Amino acid sequence: MVALLRQPPGERLTDLETWTGPDGVLQVAGSLYDTGRFTGTPFAGLVLKPLAASAEQALGVLWTFGSLLLVAALGIVAARALPAPVSRRTMFLAAPVAITLLMLSLPVRNTLHLGQTSILPVLLVLLGWFVARGERTSGVLIGIAAALQPAVLLFAALLWLTGRRRAAAGAGAAFAGCTALAWAVMPHDSWTYWLHHAAGAGLGDRPDSLSNQSLHGALLRLGLEGPAEIVVFLAVAAAVCFLGLRRAVRYAQDGQLLLAVAVTGCVVVAVSPTAWQHQLLWVLLAAVGRVGKRASDRLVWPAVVVLVLTLPGKMLLPNIGAVIPVRDNVLLIAALGAACVAPFLPRSSPYWQQPVPTDYAKPVAARWRRVPLLPFWRRVLTRPNLLLELLLIRVVYSAYAKVRLLATAGRPTAEEHGRQIHSVEQWLHIDIEHWANHAVVEINWLREFFDYYYSTFHFIVPLAILGVLYVRRPADYRWVRSSIGFATLLALVGFWLYPLAPPRLMPGLGFIDTVHGVQDFAKPDYGTLTSMTNQYAAMPSLHFGWSLWCGVVIVMLAPKPWMKALGLLHPLFTVCAIVATGNHWILDAVGGAVVVGLGFGLTYLLSGPRALRPKNPEPEPSSEQPEQPEQSEPSSEQPASSASPAPSEQSGPSGPGRAAEKVG
Repeated sequence: MVALLRQPPGERLTDLETWTGPDGVLQVAGSLYDTGRFTGTPFAGLVLKPLAASAEQALGVLWTFGSLLLVAALGIVAARALPAPVSRRTMFLAAPVAITLLMLSLPVRNTLHLGQTSILPVLLVLLGWFVARGERTSGVLIGIAAALQPAVLLFAALLWLTGRRRAAAGAGAAFAGCTALAWAVMPHDSWTYWLHHAAGAGLGDRPDSLSNQSLHGALLRLGLEGPAEIVVFLAVAAAVCFLGLRRAVRYAQDGQLLLAVAVTGCVVVAVSPTAWQHQLLWVLLAAVGRVGKRASDRLVWPAVVVLVLTLPGKMLLPNIGAVIPVRDNVLLIAALGAACVAPFLPRSSPYWQQPVPTDYAKPVAARWRRVPLLPFWRRVLTRPNLLLELLLIRVVYSAYAKVRLLATAGRPTAEEHGRQIHSVEQWLHIDIEHWANHAVVEINWLREFFDYYYSTFHFIVPLAILGVLYVRRPADYRWVRSSIGFATLLALVGFWLYPLAPPRLMPGLGFIDTVHGVQDFAKPDYGTLTSMTNQYAAMPSLHFGWSLWCGVVIVMLAPKPWMKALGLLHPLFTVCAIVATGNHWILDAVGGAVVVGLGFGLTYLLSGPRALRPKNPEPEPSSEQPEQPEQSEPSSEQPASSASPAPSEQSGPSGPGRAAEKVG
């Protein structure tokens, strides 16, 4: 709240200021919809009009504080509505986790910034379903919510289909009464909203803008217009309503009432003429559904929902033409998935409480006795979920790129650090950058080779290694992925604390930028990447760090000696490329090696050593064979040979020999 209210008046609670300011919509005697800035229902305008008499500063404080209280109440109600049985730990953590996720979500953040009322309808619906006593009160609360956001009236259909017909009738009556009251007080505005704009369609932003995450907005973005678009929208919306409400009724009858409400809310998002980003809070509630029979897959659905609802689409998916339609409609896709597709488990499923356990590797003794291990996680033998892994890599890299871009202290500081590095290298007699740079410039084919190598292999080789290990060596994939992640995070600390000008951006030293050409040091130009990269994020060098990581992983895991030797060529060529092209100092490469070493070390400390594969693995019993009962030790009266099976029995197709083949 403090951070929001410290912003300039024109940047905080912009919608609220538009409504209640001196020239605001609620102050003007004319229509609410003349300016196109008010998108609520006439009943919402009727409720908000008394706020126009409040002092602007006091109203901003009360509005923000009230919104925070609504979010807290929403989180508490949602936490208490979790389907039973609920463990004591879940009961203790559910409310704070729910409130935290709500605060981080895009709908709540936009609501707090814009001053919208979109939290209130969600809270009224949850209060009507889970808190209100008596069907009449429940219906009235849901009807008032529908008067503020008309598509919420779909919950009256859910009430009717689940047997709460008195509550459904009460919801319809409350909606009709509130709407009639607004029509009597503001007939012109009501005519404009309900008939001219068809329940608010076309008010506010353009209906085909990315902010409108409804089926109507998606069809407009795909190029459909006019009567054809309306027919397609009505047909698809009817199908979504049928499937979504059918699933919601099934979950309500199964005892998962919160999931039923969330699914219905996702249907509301999809079929509304306009579903602005601050109105999509229903999708986050769908994270309560349980998807997947395996414990390792159980967190995939809630993780995807939380990522979609907390991060912008540009962080989730790259700027590639084939995925841009998905990226632009990712919130709608999540809502449709929750409403019509996601295979939520019923409570009668044997996997509801006890999913298939994760297959963990046996702990391995430390190789260095003096190193105190802190095994925070156990090594998993199976490969992670591909969708979640791709999202994780994309989100982490997007966050890395954003922080890297912000980690700059300006040109003078970076050049001062460059002079410091150059002085240290001169003292150590390793300042070979100028000689290498000018030597390569004289040989055209060598310069072109290093320019291409610097620009291309930095991403290709690490991604190729991760892809091969994901498919062929899933247990090792998790380990090497963690190590490069730690190294990258540590490099961000270096970028932030020690911005450094590379040799090519040091005036007066005579370096030649072989990749980008001659530069104006005051305003360097690198084409489309100029505004997307921080040229002073040079210490440590992740070009060399990632290449060294590739070399170490290949040497450790490659089965053939020639593969190991080939893997060592990549860091060798990379260090030559970064020095010869003038993009890094020698000490930058040293810094890259340090963060990679620390990345491997942190992985070792936090998860323990990885199990080395012996050349001749001992045969192990197959996990598919049932366990045999333990045999008692032979008595002294029995011959020793009778205590163990005959050699011919040990080599049979169902014995350990067969298990050894499976392990191999």
